[in-house]
Amino acid sequence: MKLYQRDTSVYSYKVRLLLAFLHVPYEAVAVKRLPDGRNDVGPEYLRLNPRGQIPTLEDDGVVLWGSTAILTYIALRYDPPRHWLPGDAAAAAEVAQWLELAQNEVRTGLFLTRAISRFGYAGDLDKARSTGQGALRLLEQRLCGRPWLVGERPTLADLACFPEVALNEGVEFKPAEFPSVLSWLQRFRSFEGFVPPAIPKV
Repeated sequence: MKLYQRDTSVYSYKVRLLLAFLHVPYEAVAVKRLPDGRNDVGPEYLRLNPRGQIPTLEDDGVVLWGSTAILTYIALRYDPPRHWLPGDAAAAAEVAQWLELAQNEVRTGLFLTRAISRFGYAGDLDKARSTGQGALRLLEQRLCGRPWLVGERPTLADLACFPEVALNEGVEFKPAEFPSVLSWLQRFRSFEGFVPPAIPKV
């Protein structure tokens, strides 16, 4: 298995984290970032991933790009008990709902708030903060009285939402305002196999 990635990429981190939880060996292939923000990729890489983005996974003839697709594949292939992506239709659909949140409000809120305020990205900071607060309120409401977003153990729902929430903890949002989210972050960090993210550069 080869994972084309960058240590400071949040989306690469999600994949590395699931592989660590499942103890799946892989070769990490670094993709550098150019000064203009683009990935330093050539024709060979673009044949694997025509979008030119990261992460990209190669595994036994399977080539996938995009963290959500890669996480789904790894969970289905390397987690026979189906802990990370439940086999039950309703539970799997619930996980998908939180993957949607991670790709939408979490990205356009928490990710963009950090990107604009700390790394000089262009964008509407007030709007991003408002969207991020909305995402945190949804997470707080869901996690009140339950340990994980879906079921009694972590799933891809938790893994997909965790990185940006954790990176914004105490930076753009006050953890004390979201006590259930704060407890969830602590539980996730304590889960067996957890590895911390590299210091991100967005």
